[in-house]
Amino acid sequence: MSAENRFQFVKSAAFDEVMLLEASMNDFSYGTHAHEEFSFGVTLSGRQDFFALGEHHKSHSGNVIVFNPEDAHDGHSGTDDTLHYKMLYVHPDQLSPMLNSAGVRHSKHYRIEQTVQNNPALRHHIIRLANLVESKAASGLAYSSALFEFAECLARQKGLQIEPKRSTKDPVFERVRDYLHEHVSDDVSLDELSQIAHMSKYHLLRCFRDYFGMTPHQYWQNYRINRAKEALSMGMPLTDVALTFGFSDVSYFNRRFKPMFGLTPHQFRRTLLRT
Repeated sequence: MSAENRFQFVKSAAFDEVMLLEASMNDFSYGTHAHEEFSFGVTLSGRQDFFALGEHHKSHSGNVIVFNPEDAHDGHSGTDDTLHYKMLYVHPDQLSPMLNSAGVRHSKHYRIEQTVQNNPALRHHIIRLANLVESKAASGLAYSSALFEFAECLARQKGLQIEPKRSTKDPVFERVRDYLHEHVSDDVSLDELSQIAHMSKYHLLRCFRDYFGMTPHQYWQNYRINRAKEALSMGMPLTDVALTFGFSDVSYFNRRFKPMFGLTPHQFRRTLLRT
């Protein structure tokens, strides 16, 4: 890994539902992927370029970046300068009750419309939470209070709450997705998926990508890696994780994991063990 590319994940035992990434990168590029959590980031220096929701975006120093759960995106440094940023990953199951208490209706369907923002208040809350996750002395009460004030900040932002991304669910693609989830360890073929969807393989590829922002294979790999990351966080041995989630060996698991998180699975787990 280049000395210019550094990725540090922190998951405090006291704040188990929030993970923090602090990253510095120069010549590294994320592959297309999506997270199951809300992602709240601040570009600290440099410029972050990425493609998400059908558009190219540029986040300059001081900008806030927000990805909703399942928003497919990539990312890389947009200049010759090293990109430095912090990103909080907050699971919707934790954020939703606080949004509801802060006055957001239908908080389970809450999504943030603007991907890149110049929003000092939101930036302040993200940095404050990041500092608490990094701190070994912060109390659970301080953290819970900060997270609730963060939810209140989101609730006050006019126009941030919009309709669900897929207000009308398509049972065909939901069924294909469920099949992929149920066969996380198997070698699923496009022929199988086309039979489930009752459409041609190439029509399924295009329509599934339009619906989820990723091809079926990208979505399946992304889901497996998210499950594998969760297992690594829980302490499952590396080889067991690779085999459980359908990777033929650790080497292949490494090649799939690193474009999503910037680290190999071993490096990722080691950063968590140090916190």
